[in-house]
Amino acid sequence: MTPVTSWRLEVTPDCIASGVCLALAADEFVLGDDGRAHPVREVVGERETVLDAAASCPMEAILIRDAVTNEPVEW
Repeated sequence: MTPVTSWRLEVTPDCIASGVCLALAADEFVLGDDGRAHPVREVVGERETVLDAAASCPMEAILIRDAVTNEPVEW
């Protein structure tokens, strides 16, 4: 049995609201009143769409960390 991995999401102030994360992972990110993207939930299960959103962010403003160890998740 494979253990379930949880990730902690963060969007840094470098976000320019390009909308790429919203297009790739609409269930995980929303646009806030401040004009920046924000995670819908701070902790999510392991999802390929979250990795795609982080890898596609033009500002590299999406940080993904293991929710238990706080180690960065490589994408």
